[in-house]
Amino acid sequence: MNRIIEDKILSGERINTEEAVTLLKEANLIELGQLANFVRNRKHPEREVTFVIDRNINYTNICVCKCKFCAFYRNKEDEDAYVIDKNTLKRKIEETIELGGTAILLQGGLHPDLTIEWYEELLRFIKEHFPEIHVHGFSAPEIIHIAKVSGISVEETIKRLKEAGLGSIPGGGAEILVDRVRERISPNKAKTKEWLFVHETAHRLGLRTTATMMFGSVDTDEDIVEHLNVLRELQDKTGGFTAFIPWSYQPDNTELGKEVKEKSSGEKYLRVLAVSRIFLDNFDNVQASWVTQGGKVAQVALKFGANDFGSLMIEENVVAAAGVKFRMPLSEIVRLIKDAGFTPVQRDTLYSKKIKTY
Repeated sequence: MNRIIEDKILSGERINTEEAVTLLKEANLIELGQLANFVRNRKHPEREVTFVIDRNINYTNICVCKCKFCAFYRNKEDEDAYVIDKNTLKRKIEETIELGGTAILLQGGLHPDLTIEWYEELLRFIKEHFPEIHVHGFSAPEIIHIAKVSGISVEETIKRLKEAGLGSIPGGGAEILVDRVRERISPNKAKTKEWLFVHETAHRLGLRTTATMMFGSVDTDEDIVEHLNVLRELQDKTGGFTAFIPWSYQPDNTELGKEVKEKSSGEKYLRVLAVSRIFLDNFDNVQASWVTQGGKVAQVALKFGANDFGSLMIEENVVAAAGVKFRMPLSEIVRLIKDAGFTPVQRDTLYSKKIKTY
């Protein structure tokens, strides 16, 4: 371990991008984990690990973006293409509430025909029937697409969605915020500046958002750190991100999987997670991704910088389409957190309220 970098971290001094790359490439894994755990405990001395109970509802699988790493999207004319109907949506939310859920994650493909009015009606329907449910919805690429199809600005789109009931915006569509990588894996998707602009605009309009990263496809360690850097810079400016969630690329059933077949190892995941926790000194929360890593690695992640176990995720379709089908009941999440030496706490989507301590 580089002692200069280690001393900076222990004293609370910010590390730069070169130092982050050095940690990612060269640091001893256990020592790196210990440093990230030190930072995590400095931010969260209460020895709790939080999670939310929610459900991923994908309102359509029709998408014109056709990202090479995605196995979920369909063309409009495909037999199994769909747009959700109100009865199905209502049933899914009722089930979520019955299971103790407080929120839904509402995301879908970039549908060529759905305008802002359709999304407003959808949100109003949800709020009319379930005023208590928090809607965490519509990633940056979706918002850009809705604006384009509707012939309005990104700012007006976000304003109208917020007025109709949108509570916060997820960090999906980030992948790696380096355009060279984006051109290879998702050439039709929002560019780095566009993704950042949506989140900056949302923060200015009073909506909190999360930030994500999908690493391990065609990106380098330098790309991963550049991604972290643009997030840190925006968080310095707005303070609007609630959490950071990294996960690894899943190749199965995808076009990109023919070219990049290897998945990142659990070690690489823990390394990236630890560096993220250290580098993103202005982010309060870092999530472990049991959905892509499984429960055991996610449990170890709680000692590598993560203070949050993400979501119970009553339903998840996008990652599952790429061949990853980790499922976990509430009792298992609680057990894994307790066995790691922490108190499990159910939270709300915005990390502002504790709902239940286990």
